Amino acid sequence: MKNSKKLVIAYSGGLDTSYCAVSLSKAGFEVHAVSVNTGGFSKNDVHTIEQNAYKMGVSTYKNIEAVTTFYQKVVKFLIFGNVLKNNTYPLSVSAERIVQAIEIIEYAKSIGAEYIAHGSTGAGNDQVRFDMIFQTLAPEIEIITPIRDQKLSRQEEIAYLKLNGIDLDWEKAKYSVNKGLWGTSVGGDETLTSHLALPEAAYPSQLESVTPETVTLTFKKGELTALDGVENTPEINIQLLDGRASKFAIGRDIHVGDTIVGIKGRVGFEAAAALITVKAHHLLEKHTLTKWQLQHKDYLSNFYGMHLHEGQYLDPVMRDMEAFLANSQESVTGSVEVELKPYHFSINGIQSEYDLMNAKFGSYGEINNGWTAEEAKGFIKINGNQNKIHQQVNSEL
Repeated sequence: MKNSKKLVIAYSGGLDTSYCAVSLSKAGFEVHAVSVNTGGFSKNDVHTIEQNAYKMGVSTYKNIEAVTTFYQKVVKFLIFGNVLKNNTYPLSVSAERIVQAIEIIEYAKSIGAEYIAHGSTGAGNDQVRFDMIFQTLAPEIEIITPIRDQKLSRQEEIAYLKLNGIDLDWEKAKYSVNKGLWGTSVGGDETLTSHLALPEAAYPSQLESVTPETVTLTFKKGELTALDGVENTPEINIQLLDGRASKFAIGRDIHVGDTIVGIKGRVGFEAAAALITVKAHHLLEKHTLTKWQLQHKDYLSNFYGMHLHEGQYLDPVMRDMEAFLANSQESVTGSVEVELKPYHFSINGIQSEYDLMNAKFGSYGEINNGWTAEEAKGFIKINGNQNKIHQQVNSEL
């Protein structure tokens, strides 16, 4: 083993990372705990995590504020691409893990750590995301994963911590909840089945408002720049929108998907701001982009979301797709009116100076101003020519 034994651990304050912190400290490592706030921690949360970290025997604790970084590096492009995994999930946690891993490995390099640890199991996606980022950006730093390597159960971890004088009532946490800027994931016994729904109480936000209210989202070149005319940075607007919409218990669902390691999984989530922003942005795009822009954006955005989910954020193709997505937003400017209601929302319409649905060029199904009846007949004849040729050739065989 190397001499310094300086180790950085990705620390959340949960059971797995607490076990790692205690066991690695007792194994002789100089443990430096790091948490990365991508929108899920309040000041009180950070204070509690810091207190717990020192109880676990760490040498130092540091919290890295990365909400703006998370937005600029990832969330912005998820909005540009209207990315919803399997048409459902806004990649809430998977997107966060990428930024968290990058921030943690950069911190480990800055203090000269020779080891880095995380609390992932061997059956999930996070182990792939963390390890791929770590080994790509710092191949010289050794990765240690006690939970994965020892195949520990939750009960074994609790027993070990109690044996070492640490009892934080881990049993009380029936559901695993991960909150961030782009949504909150919820896992429990129900999501381990294929047929059970999460109960109402499992979701962090409960229904508080029943009277519908309207909110106007303003976008400038694809970015959410204002709510009801009040300007803020996009990440603040997302947080403000989430605060308003979550009172209506909007944005709940269960995502079923294929994990990176080849098994299928279910995860509940609550992502009011993410879903509203994506749907509002997409409607604005339908009015301001051409048919072929929308067509090509659709499959490239799906590819971008899949690559991000799979932990391939550092692949150069991601920068290529980000350049395409950013360029596509030049005319995506305008306002979108959204109505918030209990458990759901509806989008009323948009206003934009770039709106291509312009009456002076014609009204769908009503009247046209850009061509004559004879020109329409000629276009239809040429447009169907290939199908007609194929039909005639094959019918003669």
